[in-house]
Amino acid sequence: MTALRATVVLLLMVICVSCGETYRPVATPIAPNPPNPNFSHLALVITGNGSSHPGASTSIDVSGDTAVSRSTVGLMPVHAALVQNGSRVYVADSGDDTLAEFSPSSAAPVTTITLPAGSAPSFVATAESATVYVANSGNNTVSAVSIISNVVEPPLSGIPVGVHPVSLAETPNQQTLYSANQGTGGVGGSVTSINAVDRSINPPIENATWVSPVSVVARSDSNRVYVLDQGTGMVSAINTFTDTVVANASVGVGANFMLYDTTRNRLYVANPANNTVTYLDASSDALSAVVIHVANPIAVASLPDGSRAYISTAAVNGGNVTSGVTVINATDGSIRSTIPITTVAKVCVSNPFELPIAAAADSSRVYVGNCDAGNVAIIQTLNDTLLLQMPAPLSASFSTTGTPLPQNPVFVVAGP
Repeated sequence: MTALRATVVLLLMVICVSCGETYRPVATPIAPNPPNPNFSHLALVITGNGSSHPGASTSIDVSGDTAVSRSTVGLMPVHAALVQNGSRVYVADSGDDTLAEFSPSSAAPVTTITLPAGSAPSFVATAESATVYVANSGNNTVSAVSIISNVVEPPLSGIPVGVHPVSLAETPNQQTLYSANQGTGGVGGSVTSINAVDRSINPPIENATWVSPVSVVARSDSNRVYVLDQGTGMVSAINTFTDTVVANASVGVGANFMLYDTTRNRLYVANPANNTVTYLDASSDALSAVVIHVANPIAVASLPDGSRAYISTAAVNGGNVTSGVTVINATDGSIRSTIPITTVAKVCVSNPFELPIAAAADSSRVYVGNCDAGNVAIIQTLNDTLLLQMPAPLSASFSTTGTPLPQNPVFVVAGP
């Protein structure tokens, strides 16, 4: 009994000692990573504002479907390139012989780079991180511009090429730059091969007969470059080691747009003259072709996931133009669906940039710059529906009611 009493007393003492104490686990809070203020994917829309007023560049957040930045560029912008993994933009301003350089995530500052007088720049391209190249359609040259200092590099007057250069492609190994020269005024077209290391002109390309080349693209392995000739309707494959034409494929006279799909290693060629889009297998020089019949094709964008391609179309009836997008399955070229966009009064000149089209890097969106309507159509690829039409920045022109009109989208490019 005495032992039992001692045990009870000891237990009560322990309980009393514990009274009023609260025991909780110790937790050290871990602050989460702050959200990235920049967007993960972007699309860039270049818009014109007539011949006397500066154009604009609008950056679109892919995930938010919002315009996050609008920069003022030069007169009559026509083309643009995203460089250094999409961190910088160069816009060719054909109306005042300049390049505009800026960050796509910030409206300012915008650096203006002056090109030689009469350059009329028409195309911007590079495979490098230190130099960007500009096709100068006005004076038949290509300018090299330092990305580091934003100045024109020697030769200051430009690298001489053929008449009226309109497209550039540099091999991914950064060895050779090719200029497609359309020709004009009775002078035939040509393709110029430039040594990108010292910017010297390589010997003329052998086995080549061109009338009016309008596009040139480089294959991802740097072994082939492809030239689209609108006058002959031929796509020519150039062996980049020997600079000789090793294959030709007919896509029809009048074809004026070519896209290289890196995912499927194929070429898409739009021909509005015969209402076709042809895709060519670029994995071999056989260039086997699949022809798709699409009314009034303008330009093509392929999804990076390799599942589909989107073709912008424009049918003119009287003074109006009806725009839309035809969706094809990339596996076999079958038409998947058509997406109507708008019917509006025609105000833009017909060319491959009348309805420029680009696919977002994450394959979630396709963007169509509707020049005539003054907006950008955003297509959701999940269900291939028109999500919204984003108005372009206001222009210096006014409607009959005194309302400012929107600018005209002329080029669309998607970032990484």
